[in-house]
Amino acid sequence: MDELDLLKQDWKRKEQELPKLSYDDIHKMIWKRSSSIVKWIFVISILEFLFWGLISFTLKDSEGMEAYNSIKDLTLMKVLTYFGNAALFVFILLFFMNYRRISTIDNAKTLMKNILRTRKTVNYYVWFNLVYFVIFSFVIIFLEMNYDEQLIQLHDEFAAKGNETMFYTVIYGMSFIFVIIFAVVIWLFYRLIYGILLKKLNKNYKELKQIEV
Repeated sequence: MDELDLLKQDWKRKEQELPKLSYDDIHKMIWKRSSSIVKWIFVISILEFLFWGLISFTLKDSEGMEAYNSIKDLTLMKVLTYFGNAALFVFILLFFMNYRRISTIDNAKTLMKNILRTRKTVNYYVWFNLVYFVIFSFVIIFLEMNYDEQLIQLHDEFAAKGNETMFYTVIYGMSFIFVIIFAVVIWLFYRLIYGILLKKLNKNYKELKQIEV
């Protein structure tokens, strides 16, 4: 008997010793993995909310927050802040509901539906945060231009020298660049954290789809 035949016999013997997974076993494994992923999405969203709250509380009395403090009590700022917090709370609630749904053992078709729902919720969450950040940032910039005493004084100095256009160009130009850079950083953060989880969730979805065929 040659070496190839020996290898074939050894492979067949090992193959027989391997546990045979049924449809239910595979479904249960995918369900457990999916439930764990959705749980982490829920936990990370809470940690993110607490993180930004801690940052805001830590910096509220810092010198860099003086300009923001001059406009934070304006009605528009209050409305935007309350709206943002309420929206984040709703998303956290949706993540929790997705986790509760997917934690219940159900058939593959329902599990696939819950995976798709979770993916959509995460995508909506990411895009909402990016759009909200951009809008919130430009509203702050606009209000500071009209209410911050230092900026008003700087504007008057430029205007007195006939350089008012240059003032607006520099201020809005630098602000635009800062907002875009920060938005890209936030997007990369979401892509790294939630992207990894969604990639694993998508893999589970494809595996479910295969066993359902």
